[in-house]
Amino acid sequence: MRYFAVAEFNCQYTGNNEMKPEFLEKLDQLRHVCAFPFVITSGYRDPSHPIEAAKVPGRHAQGIAADIQILDSKSRFKIIKEAMKLGFTGIGVADTFVHLDTRGAPPVMWTY
Repeated sequence: MRYFAVAEFNCQYTGNNEMKPEFLEKLDQLRHVCAFPFVITSGYRDPSHPIEAAKVPGRHAQGIAADIQILDSKSRFKIIKEAMKLGFTGIGVADTFVHLDTRGAPPVMWTY
């Protein structure tokens, strides 16, 4: 990867990391086309992570999701626009982060 260290995606609860290489490459491509730094606020979440343990383990536990810190609406718009072009199929939009994943079809978008 050009822009990320694998450790940036370690589970914040256990330190484990089972991110899928294909997802990381796609995220690296997104960072390249956006041309500004990304801060990853959540990458892999071990199934024992409190957020995952409280539900059916989701995309973070599958190693196909990451949350990117957002500081302004211009960055949010650019990330979403370019993520859709690159084929990210799950996009969650919050005030302070954008969730991206590569779930199967159909593509979905939601707000927090």
